[in-house]
Amino acid sequence: MGLDPARTVAELRELQELTGDENGAQRVAWTDTWARARQWLREKVGPTGAVEEVDEAGNQWFTLAGESDRALLIGGHIDSVPNGGWLDGCLNVMAGVEVLRRVAREGPPPLTVRLVNWADEEGARFGRSLFGSSAAAGSMADQDDLRRRKDADGVPLPEALAAHGVELDRALEARRQLESAVAYLELHIEQGPVLESLDLPLGVVLGTFGVERHLVTWKGQAAHAGSTPMDKRRDALAGAAKLALEIRPIAAEVGDGAVCTSGGVVCKPGIVTSVVETAEQLLDQRHLDAAKLARLLELAKGASERFAREEDVDVSWDRIWSIEPILFDERLIELADASIREVAGTSHRLPSGPLHDAAEVARAGIPTVMVFVQSLRGLSHTKLEDTKEEHLELSVQALDRLTSKALEAFTA
Repeated sequence: MGLDPARTVAELRELQELTGDENGAQRVAWTDTWARARQWLREKVGPTGAVEEVDEAGNQWFTLAGESDRALLIGGHIDSVPNGGWLDGCLNVMAGVEVLRRVAREGPPPLTVRLVNWADEEGARFGRSLFGSSAAAGSMADQDDLRRRKDADGVPLPEALAAHGVELDRALEARRQLESAVAYLELHIEQGPVLESLDLPLGVVLGTFGVERHLVTWKGQAAHAGSTPMDKRRDALAGAAKLALEIRPIAAEVGDGAVCTSGGVVCKPGIVTSVVETAEQLLDQRHLDAAKLARLLELAKGASERFAREEDVDVSWDRIWSIEPILFDERLIELADASIREVAGTSHRLPSGPLHDAAEVARAGIPTVMVFVQSLRGLSHTKLEDTKEEHLELSVQALDRLTSKALEAFTA
């Protein structure tokens, strides 16, 4: 039907050449390179006849009018992390462009089809991921915090947004963009090793993990490293070290894909001649099941209290951030699974550990699904990120089949 998946791969290479360097992709949101990529995308979509609009949160929309105003959305993000890979985010968008071309050539679709390039999915410059999609979903509840955020050079977030025509105080007005949406589809590289380990090119995503992220603070007593006997020490780091190891059996006990990470420990006074008085430990826990996520947290807190008693130190927990698990639409999961089987012969269902714009859209109550394509070595957010070209082409075909099935299913 005129679909050309090889063109998607070629355009991804073109974008890599336009906005990357020897260290990888440099399309950090709210920068000139990011704006150049958006202009390039505008030129690629133009011949389809889709009408462009940039909403109040900076999201870039391309609308192909159909026989109904009800809209099927296909989405992704063209921004990257610094020194990022050539596929993360932009594959979603460019595969969507190719599908939009095919749909446009066939005449007005039964539903309006809209391609969205979400603004600042990565949060690389200001540390706030999913900026544009959370605004459109109405879940951006932290605008006071956003006003205070600055980048590494001290530039305030509102100032950087304004340079690209976005007013932070109006960002939530982007919610109007989802009013006519009936479903949302997103293709993404897996960013993990599961599909490669199964020797499968494609999989359908069941949902995104819920996250519990805490700062665990251990308080002991600073003391001279030479004169304090081992059995007289109140070593805050000892408690943190025990917890860092204990989260492994905790994850195994809860099971079903549970993951826990002790991502960093800051010790004070932080000198080799003193027992550690304070250890500030970052803990990240994720699961697709809300009850099991709560169990991960319960077990970790219980273990920390046990270790605090053993080491004669104090421990306290402060929540940094949390998000509930997001389950994708069962009807769309079935359609995605069927689409993958048609182009690849077999499929696999798996959760997503990373968050995606799709999670925000699903939180807004819109039926949502994602398709994953295999990542070589499970690597992402690095210039080493890669996927076999034949798998990329299969992913474009799968998204196209899914689009056709969704148009039929949601027109009925």
